Amino acid sequence: MSQSVAAPEHLDVVIVGAGLSGIGAAYRLQTECRGKTYAILEARAAMGGTWDLFRYPGIRSDSDMFTLGYPFKPWRDAKAIADGPSIRRYINETAAEFGIDRHIRYQTKVIAADWSSETARWTLTLEERDQAGNATRRELTCGFLYACAGYYNYDHGYSPEFPGAASFSGQVVHPQFWQEDLDYVGKRVVVIGSGATAVTLVPAMAEQAERVTMLQRSPTWISAVPGRDKYADKIRELLPPNLAHRVIRTKNILFSIGFYQYCRRRPEAARKLLTGLTTRILKDEKAVAEHFTPSYDPWDQRLCAVPDADFFKAMKKGKAEVVTDHIDTFVPEGIRLKSGRVLPADIIVTATGLQMLAFGGITPRVDGESVTLADQFVWQGAMLTGLPNFAVCIGYTNASWTLRADLSSRLVCKIINHMDRRDYAAVVPRAERNITEQPLLDLAAGYIQRSIADFPRQGDRHPWKVRQNYLLDSATTLRTDLDKTLAATPRSAVREPEFSAAR
Repeated sequence: MSQSVAAPEHLDVVIVGAGLSGIGAAYRLQTECRGKTYAILEARAAMGGTWDLFRYPGIRSDSDMFTLGYPFKPWRDAKAIADGPSIRRYINETAAEFGIDRHIRYQTKVIAADWSSETARWTLTLEERDQAGNATRRELTCGFLYACAGYYNYDHGYSPEFPGAASFSGQVVHPQFWQEDLDYVGKRVVVIGSGATAVTLVPAMAEQAERVTMLQRSPTWISAVPGRDKYADKIRELLPPNLAHRVIRTKNILFSIGFYQYCRRRPEAARKLLTGLTTRILKDEKAVAEHFTPSYDPWDQRLCAVPDADFFKAMKKGKAEVVTDHIDTFVPEGIRLKSGRVLPADIIVTATGLQMLAFGGITPRVDGESVTLADQFVWQGAMLTGLPNFAVCIGYTNASWTLRADLSSRLVCKIINHMDRRDYAAVVPRAERNITEQPLLDLAAGYIQRSIADFPRQGDRHPWKVRQNYLLDSATTLRTDLDKTLAATPRSAVREPEFSAAR
């Protein structure tokens, strides 16, 4: 004899991650797929994603907020390059304004995702934590799973082992786990690294520290940009908010694409332009040649933007310096370099980069078999071969993350509506023959090269190519013939799940 037991909660769509991408995805879902039930599962205790996790001094965007912000929510603050708290506030305002916050389930981590072809649904194993930190597990099922957790490991940053680290008498801090009560007033600080985090930390800490030294192994392309966009300010004076936002957004998209193409097609001219601008600010050709002229071409790695030249101004004031050398060993008083010089330090900040993690660490299974992500191809920059009713949110590397994220979310909505119209229970990309395999991300940055082998691949042609061109993507993504490259399972071919237990 048997008795029925309660089925797991079922939702039409589950979004993983309540950061910039997840909130945007929820807006698109509830406006373009009306009536669909959904939830946003957030492993942390607050929304904001990257912008809630990182709390180091000076944290800010490296893209303008007219393109990093949502197309449906005009950016109204004065600064085009915004600080972390402002971005976090903007995300929270968006979620509250559109009722998205009511769908977020905090401290809920997806630890397993199992697809059943028989029932055409995902079964998610969740780990939920209460305020005391106690964890319980339960299951949730959904028809479509959308991973909007980015590709960074929120639990671990990249921290190489430094010789002699245990002998250092001061404090060592990683920016990803900043101590809010860290006192650096009047202290000597060495920041190891030369990426966006380092060039943000240096001017911010230099305001109160005795001196801040940025120690880099090799130079990075750094460019001063205006903190405020005077043209945007003028446009906002003349036009209504929504129209002004669209005009400014279009202007900035065209400029960023134009500058990227200029750098890629005329690398020598771009090198001269960037070094010339830096020389004009620092008025020191020797320093520019030694510390700000990389061996690689502009946009082989992501360009570091410094608003209002604050990084260079800190150098000119004598509050900051850049040292290009290799670490020999940590010593009690600081860092000894290969050249023999010792950099004295009370605090060492290891801005050594991030650790990548594919799609929030979810390891999906299909009909009981694990799916190796590295063996799959990305379709339209959103769905993966081998994984039915599953999409990921991947931003641009050469432009604002949100530009592609919003396109991907609209594509997901198009797919869900297409499935409803055709009475499909599931769809999955059909891999074409003779696709030339390429890495998912084509930047030479160290944090990408360390982990990219664990990620799905892209192909050499559309729709398998993850293009870095918003104009092309915006013109073609939503015009895709879904039946041409998506294999579908009719709803009549699947059965409703049964939930019963022996008595």
